[in-house]
Amino acid sequence: IFANRSLQLDRIKFYGFDMDYTLALYKSPAFEELTFQEVIDSLIELGYPEQIQDFVYDRKFPLRGLWYDKLYGNLLKVDTHGNILTAVHGFKFLSGHEVREFYPNKYIQVDDRIYVYYTLFNLPEIYLMACLIDYFSKVATYVEDRTSVEFGENILSFRAIFNDVRNSVERVHYKGKLKEMVCANIENYIHKDEQLPILLDRIRSHGAKTFLLTNSEYWYTDKLMTYLLTSENNGQKRDWKSYFSYIVVDAQKPLFFAEGTTLRIIDPNTGSMKLGSYSGQLQQNEVYSGGSCEVFSKLIGSMGKDVLYVGDHIFGDIIKSKKQKAWRTMLVVPELNHELKVFHEKRDLFNTLEELDTSISELLRSFDMASNQGPDAVSKIKHKIQQCTHELDMNFGLLGSLFRTGSRQTHFASQITRFADIYASTVVNLVYYPFFYFFRAVPQLMPHESTVDPEEPMHFKSWGDEKSQPASSGHHHSTFDQVVTTLPRFNHSISASASIQTHPDLPLHVTHDHDDDGDPDDENQDKDGQDLEFDLRSRITYTPPKRNTELTNK
Repeated sequence: IFANRSLQLDRIKFYGFDMDYTLALYKSPAFEELTFQEVIDSLIELGYPEQIQDFVYDRKFPLRGLWYDKLYGNLLKVDTHGNILTAVHGFKFLSGHEVREFYPNKYIQVDDRIYVYYTLFNLPEIYLMACLIDYFSKVATYVEDRTSVEFGENILSFRAIFNDVRNSVERVHYKGKLKEMVCANIENYIHKDEQLPILLDRIRSHGAKTFLLTNSEYWYTDKLMTYLLTSENNGQKRDWKSYFSYIVVDAQKPLFFAEGTTLRIIDPNTGSMKLGSYSGQLQQNEVYSGGSCEVFSKLIGSMGKDVLYVGDHIFGDIIKSKKQKAWRTMLVVPELNHELKVFHEKRDLFNTLEELDTSISELLRSFDMASNQGPDAVSKIKHKIQQCTHELDMNFGLLGSLFRTGSRQTHFASQITRFADIYASTVVNLVYYPFFYFFRAVPQLMPHESTVDPEEPMHFKSWGDEKSQPASSGHHHSTFDQVVTTLPRFNHSISASASIQTHPDLPLHVTHDHDDDGDPDDENQDKDGQDLEFDLRSRITYTPPKRNTELTNK
């Protein structure tokens, strides 16, 4: 498990879990192939040509986190700041010149024309979009312009293709027979991990509560959870619902984290909802439908940061729960195992990229604004960087790594860094950590901190320092003991003999909010404060400014 922000497990009172691709991990590529074929059948019913039945799903092409440009029909891999790393039209990878024809600055931001493929459910959809765009671009019957294809008197825009595919995907998932097909051959499509029930039991035995919060309907949730969690003990079958303190289906995330929907109770025997809005206390072994995070939090007594929610959807699960309710978040990234495998096997390529980047800096550091031309070697090094980056990308897949292209991180990677407190390839990795474990975030350095050689002398003054400071200027260096002056904090009347405090004191205790996920009022703070005070007195020199008497006299 990897940490972006520090998290102390013994402060978590509620562990929440999504179901799809979190507790229930779908087998790849079997599930994507099934979805892919079902969506194709749905499109043919809409009037799409029968030839699209020949499409065959290729798992090496689609990549989570891609952006689809509805205007031009391009799939885009974008970096942290919105710069385009890779652009694909159908199966054609666009050159730098072609990218600039569509996007003059090779830059784009999320707006109405952009759809971001956040989830693993999107993988078949991504590949199908590429197949369709490629088909309509190459078949002679269709004439393509920048935003659509024409055939006879008909026009089919790239936005319309997107809408048709998106609606077909929704129909297949919610109204089609996809889920029934999964349940009929559940062992072929769902990965069963024997560690999962152990994890859930250990959480509850430690005194924390668990809840299931999923967008799936009850009948489907019941089928998958029964397969994953139902066990026998002395001939007695254990109901999967006993692993959770609370169960909410049909949550409609991310709407759940905003205004939400009506909270209803479900009869687990029939699967039907009971009439009216539920307003009582949430009970174990009961199943609830809908609701909102606001209502749910009040009913279970959670306070935001005492909840750790685990999900796979960076937007629906992680971003919204973090921004709306400050829940602690764990993102499940099944692709992580493959990413780590390539990272270790091709570590020499990463090292080569770092060396090439450094060599460019070394070549250019001796030039300034008076220089008219740079060294010829720079362009050669840039070409080597491109070759090395491409070779590295192809080891991940046709569109490269989920997290980066060369030395540049993707938009998806930046979202993980910003909103996921911790992340892992599977939820069961939690089993290997004690409940007192402290996930400590790696220190983050800014460029001026990570690139400047600490052994190099600094030939400049700090901002605000005077160029010359003679001894008679009135400034003096003073240790902490010399500058402490105190006044009663709430004394509004100052006597003639009282001295006015003209500068702040050096603080005795820690003043910042340290990233240890702890309570600033911990019992041992005063004890530690004594050592801190001694350390400050011996190491820190504070120079208070002296009042300018000349300005005062004027």
